[in-house]
This record gives sequence, structure tokens and C-alpha cells, in this order.
Amino acid sequence: MRQFVFVNLVLSLFIVNQSSCSFDNGNKIGVTGEVGQILVVSDTELWDGAFKECLDSNLTQWIMPYLPDVATFELIHKTRAHFSKGVKRYRNILFIDLDPEFKGAKGTIVQRKDVWARGQLVVEITAKDQEMLVQTCSEGLDEVHDAFDKKSWQRIVKNFRGIKNKNLRSEVTKTFGIDLALPSNAKIVTRRKNFYRLEFPPASRPIEFAGTGTQDVGSVFSGLMIYQYDFIDSTQLEHHRLLRARDTMLKYNVPHEIDGLYMGTQYTKVVYPEGNIIGNESGTINGYEMRGMFKFTGINRMSTGGAFWAFHFVHPTTKKIVCLSGYVDAPATTSWTHPLREIQAILRSVELKK
Repeated sequence: MRQFVFVNLVLSLFIVNQSSCSFDNGNKIGVTGEVGQILVVSDTELWDGAFKECLDSNLTQWIMPYLPDVATFELIHKTRAHFSKGVKRYRNILFIDLDPEFKGAKGTIVQRKDVWARGQLVVEITAKDQEMLVQTCSEGLDEVHDAFDKKSWQRIVKNFRGIKNKNLRSEVTKTFGIDLALPSNAKIVTRRKNFYRLEFPPASRPIEFAGTGTQDVGSVFSGLMIYQYDFIDSTQLEHHRLLRARDTMLKYNVPHEIDGLYMGTQYTKVVYPEGNIIGNESGTINGYEMRGMFKFTGINRMSTGGAFWAFHFVHPTTKKIVCLSGYVDAPATTSWTHPLREIQAILRSVELKK
């Protein structure tokens, strides 16, 4: 049985949050840049040196336990001289500055929102020299990563909340007592008393064929399962109990188009579901997050599979355990980052409605 310990981390680094920046001019429009990218603005010497390894290890963390590996962010670089109007609207920007006149005993990390575009997050790290810079980043980059991560799914939540899918959301509320931010054209494809499966519109992503230098377009399929069952006691929220309930629900509710196959969970030494305690965006729900890989199992034959990202909690009014389990089925040679980000955003958007 797994036990989970909550640890409060106190960061001694000076971190500042500001809603805007004094050097911003004009009306702000939306952000640009790819989802999952951070634009790093620094001297070339810093980017090409050992400091780059510190950035990579802290900001391009893997979203575990997915295979192929899915990184939270990709870093791209510009110097100050090339930081022009065309790139100032990037969604995530990280400035790295060495200032010999800096007077602080420790480096500073400053977060600014909506500097050159709506929904933008700009982080500035300033230190006197490289030694102080490395120390500052070693102590504070995890929090910088989390700030960019949170902003990434918050943008998607905001976008989805503006989509008119009132009838779908109302039906989900009536059945499960929750509200969700959902993408446009989402539809219910399985509707049972305590189980819904929603499909999202397929997306196209380029597929790289190894060793050939050629590309094709592959489809990325994603969706969301919502299910509930009676809450009896807290042991039902243990990791292995949630997995057992998941596999039972999937076996009887998510068949493959090939008879004898149904959706299941991958359990291997390389890929085993991981979990931790998180809350929703508003902080009104605490629950158990789980990430892993699914496969279609049953009869002895090869089949497709993909990634899942789930959130479990006890509904205080209905006294049921509610599970939201998003999934992404995509070719191994294409990026899963965007659809997984959308699943993450949907899970964090959940609100109680009964």
C-alpha cells in the first residue's frame, strides 16, 4: 500500500509577482508561440555554456510515466539584440540577466503577467555573476517551471470556458453534479447511468518517419471518460483501489471495435501509473491525480493504446467517487504535448454544481 506525505517547501529565494509591467505600451492582443514552448532571452555565452544544462534539467521535465517521453516544455533561444517586436508576444518568456551592479545577496526571480500580450507570463532572473545565477536557478527554477506549467493549462481553461457547449455541460452537471470547461464539438459517444465517454474532434499532427526525412499527417484522437460509484470509506482512494475500479469500469464500458478487446491499463516495470494529490483551479476540490498508459486488452492480439491522465475526488453532496479520465491516442512519432495539455486543463477546470 502506498502512503503519500505532504511536504511544504519553503523557498528562501526572493520571488515577486506583478500583474503588469511599467514598460508595456498600447493595447494588448493574444499570445503567440507554440503550446509547450518557453522563449529564453539571454547572452549567447550563457545559452551555449554549462548553464544551459541547468535550464534543461529544470524546465524540460518529463511528464511521467509516458512513452514515448513527453516533455513539459521545449526551450528556444533569442539574444536581447534579436528580441524584437515579432517575438515579444510569445506566451512564455524567460529573461536571464547578469548585472555586475546588482546589490542583492541572492539573485531575484520576478514574474510578470500580460506584459506584451494577454495571457502572457514573463519571468526575469537577475544575478550579479554566473556563480550567483547558478545558485539562484538551482533553488528557484522548479517554481519557475510550475508557474509556466500552471499558466499553460489556465490559458486552455479560459479558452474552453468561452466555448458555447451549454447543452453538453448541462447534461454532465445533471448526471454527475459537476461542471467542466470542454472543447468545441465535444460529444457524448457513450451514455450510461454512471458512465459517460466524450470524444473530442480529431487533430492532425505531423509524423516523422525515422531515417527517411519524410513526413505524413497522423490523427490524434482524444476524449474524456466520466464515471462515478458509491463512496464507502477512504481506503477506496488508495492508489491500487482506484486502479482496480478504473479497470472494471473500462472493461465493461469501453470496448474496442474488434470484438473481445476493451480498454485497460498498462502495468509494466517501465510504465506503471503514477499519482499525487492535487486541487482544481479554484481550490475548492482536493483529489488524487493519476497518469499512465492505456492499452486495448482482452484477446491475444496486438492493438493500439496511448496515454491517460485522471483526477479522482469524493463529491460532498452525492457521496460518490467521481473520476475524470482523459485519454490521448496518437502515433508514437508525433507530439502528444498539446492534447495532453488540454486534458490537464479540463481536469483542473472541474467545479461542484450540486
